Amino acid sequence: MARNNSLEKLEKGEIPERYQRNIGTIGVVGQQKLLRGKVVIVGAGGLGGNIIELLARQGVGFIRVIDGDSFAVHNLNRQLLATEQNIGVNKAIAAVERIAAINSDIITEAIPQMLTKENAKELLADVDVVVDALDNIRDRLLLSQITRELGLPFVHGAIAGFTGQVTTLLPGDVGLERIYKKDSSGEKGIETQLGNPATTPALAAAIQCQEVVKLLTGIGEVLQNRLLYFDTEFNLFEVLTLK
Repeated sequence: MARNNSLEKLEKGEIPERYQRNIGTIGVVGQQKLLRGKVVIVGAGGLGGNIIELLARQGVGFIRVIDGDSFAVHNLNRQLLATEQNIGVNKAIAAVERIAAINSDIITEAIPQMLTKENAKELLADVDVVVDALDNIRDRLLLSQITRELGLPFVHGAIAGFTGQVTTLLPGDVGLERIYKKDSSGEKGIETQLGNPATTPALAAAIQCQEVVKLLTGIGEVLQNRLLYFDTEFNLFEVLTLK
C-alpha cells in the first residue's frame, strides 16, 4: 500500500491536525495502525454508508467497497451515501467518491459487483478486516464462510426496525451459523416487515466501526463469541453469549 503524508508525519512525531481528536483515544501508534490498515466493506447501503463514512473520517488507510447495486429513491430515508442527485449510480462507486471528498489519505477501491462464491476469495484475500454490511442471510452466511476459510477477522451487523445486532468473528471461530440457520434460503430477514429507519443502521454501524478500530489497533475488547443486541424502542442493550 502506498504511503501517505499523514503516516509519515506521525512516524516523525508530528500529529496531523485532522487526526488530533483521535489521539487521546487510540494514541499515535493506534493512528499509525489505522492508516496502515486494510478493510473491505461488503455492502454500501444503510449499514455500509455509515461504516464507510466513519472509517474514512477516522483514517483507515485502505478501504475497498463491494456492492453491485445502485441507489433508488427508497434508499433516501436511511442510506447516508444516497442523494437525490445520484439515484441510479452504483453504490460502490458513489462510496469511493465520498471517501475522496472526506480524506485524501485513504486509498480506495470500488468493486461494482455483488460478492459471489466465484469472486469472494479474490476480493477478500488481501485485507486485514472484513465488514458485513449486507442485507440478506444467504450472502452473510457466504461471507462468514469465506472469511473463516481465509482466516480473516469478520465484523457482522444487521438491523430491523428499532433493533440491531453486532458480533465479531476471529479466525477459528464458528461462523454466523450460530445466529442464522445454515439452510436459510436467503433473501431478506425480518427487516422487510419491521422497516429500516435512518437511526438504527447508524447505531449498528457505529458499533461495527468501533470493532474494526479495536481489531486494527489492538485496543480494547472485541465482541468475540458475544452478540450485542439492542432495541431502542425500549432502550434495551444486551450482550448475549454465543455458543
